[in-house]
Amino acid sequence: MSEDRHSQAEVVELIEDPHERAIREAENGIRQYNAALEMIKSNIPNTDNAFKLKSAAILELHREALDGVHLLAGTYRNTPVLIGDSDHVPPSSSEVPDLVYEMCNYVNSNWEDMVATHLAAYVLWRMNWIHPFADGNGRTARMVSYVVLNIKLDSVLPGAPTIPEQIASNKQPYYDALEKADASWKGNSLGIMDMEVMLDGMLAKQLLSASQEASL
Repeated sequence: MSEDRHSQAEVVELIEDPHERAIREAENGIRQYNAALEMIKSNIPNTDNAFKLKSAAILELHREALDGVHLLAGTYRNTPVLIGDSDHVPPSSSEVPDLVYEMCNYVNSNWEDMVATHLAAYVLWRMNWIHPFADGNGRTARMVSYVVLNIKLDSVLPGAPTIPEQIASNKQPYYDALEKADASWKGNSLGIMDMEVMLDGMLAKQLLSASQEASL
């Protein structure tokens, strides 16, 4: 599979020049990450497991990623969408709000019983499966997953590259894990173990870098 597993929807772009768009998206990436850090910091320590994943937070992170680039920044898509180089066809736009609510409910209902990488892997896969936005699905899914991971671990995770950065630098294992999870779901089972293993390895790499830096 190529590295072109991206959204193909009706384009509603505000910046047509590719170079200018790339600059704005890079700036938005920094703003999205900073917004994610604020969410994490405002929810730790997570006293009595009070954190609840809500659609408002997801929409906020999406708005930061697409602000000034797409008219639908911070809102769910209102048209069909396809995913390049994937057999998965996302659900209709009318189903998106309920499916996002169900995703949040899964995380919140299993918060105390499931490990951090399971919850983060579930969000990472399920958001991509729903594909709730016309654009920016991958980067927003990765950031929401990272927020969940940090808060579940009750820490602002140190080290670099961060998990979202590691995924962005080599997307093929991520794409492969998504495809396996999609295939499992078609068979009526939740199969996100490959995604969990991937996140476990990336978490270890991020934390190891922090440990090595501290020892210098």
